[in-house]
Amino acid sequence: MLMETKADIDVSAAQWQARVDLAAAHRLCVREGFHEGIFNHLTARVPGRDDRYYQIPFGLHWSEVTASSLMEVGYDGTRLAGEGHVEESCYCIHAPMHRLLANAVAVFHTHMPHASALARLEDQRILPIGQTELGIACVTAYDDVYDGPAFDPAEGERLAKVIGDKRVLMMANHGVATVGRTIAEAYDLLYYTERTAQVQIYAMWTGRPLKVLPQPVIDKTIAEFKSGRTYGGRDPSAWHFDALKRMLDRTEPDYKD
Repeated sequence: MLMETKADIDVSAAQWQARVDLAAAHRLCVREGFHEGIFNHLTARVPGRDDRYYQIPFGLHWSEVTASSLMEVGYDGTRLAGEGHVEESCYCIHAPMHRLLANAVAVFHTHMPHASALARLEDQRILPIGQTELGIACVTAYDDVYDGPAFDPAEGERLAKVIGDKRVLMMANHGVATVGRTIAEAYDLLYYTERTAQVQIYAMWTGRPLKVLPQPVIDKTIAEFKSGRTYGGRDPSAWHFDALKRMLDRTEPDYKD
C-alpha cells in the first residue's frame, strides 16, 4: 500500500502531532494485544476542524500504522485526504460519536480479550472489588443491547446517547469503547479498562467469594479519582502516554513517519 510522507502532507503542527499520537496508539495496542486482525478502530478529530476525523485505511495492520498513513474522513463518511478504503463500521460508530460528544476528541473501539470476555457475561458490570476497578467503574456506561454489526450511522448515534457524559462504554456481546479529551486519555482509559477486566475475571476464576469494598470506601475512592489531580499541570494520562511513546521511540520509531 502506497503511503504519503510528512513532506507530502500540508498540516499544522497540532495536526501532525495528533497523527503521531494516533499512530503511536495503534502500535501500543499491538504490543498489549488489544488489536484484532485488521479490524477495530482508533480515531481522533482533526485539530482545528469540526467536520472530519483521522482513520486508518482498511487493510492496514496496526503494526504498520504511521503518522502519514492516516486518512481524513468526513462526518458523512467521505474520504477527504489520504489514500485507501474507509471501513464502514468505523465510520458508522465513530463519526456520530465525534460529532455528538463534546469530549470525544478521540474514540477508541476494540475487542480486546478480557474486556470483551466481561462483555459476554450476563452481567458485564465492573465490580467494586479494588482501586483500579473503582477508577474505571465511575466513568463507565453500559450498553446491554447488541443488534448485529454497525453498518448504519444511527448505531453510532445510539451509542453516543448510551455513553452520555461517561468515558468508557462496555458493549454487551461485543467489546469496549473509550472517548477521550485527548488521544492520551482515550488510550489510558483503554489500557486500564482491560487491566480492570483482566483482574476481575482472574478473581472470578478462583471460585472464591469476592471481597466487595464497603460503600463508604467506594464513595471516598471515587471522589478522589474525580478530584482531577495533575502533575506539573498535566493529567496523569499524558505522563503515561509519553512514557509509552518513549518505549516506541527505542524500538519502532517509524510510527512518527
